[in-house]
Amino acid sequence: MEEREIMSFKDEEGNKVDFEAIARIYLDKKEYLLLSPVDEAKKEDANIFAFRVDKNKDGKEELNIVEDDKEFEAIKKEYKKLLY
Repeated sequence: MEEREIMSFKDEEGNKVDFEAIARIYLDKKEYLLLSPVDEAKKEDANIFAFRVDKNKDGKEELNIVEDDKEFEAIKKEYKKLLY
């Protein structure tokens, strides 16, 4: 059985939301993590969120949501290559 990587975050109201890591994408020397809410991860029309993995000033990883449409499309294109 495949082991799932689950990450927990807090939403705007402070509620815990679990996400499943769908894929890691490496593009232009940057690392991206694609996450889907656990309750949607197995659905065909699941929402997938792209996060850039950045290093903070202490060298620790932090996830920053990708908001740039061009960057998001490049990640999506790379992800599709992994699927097919």
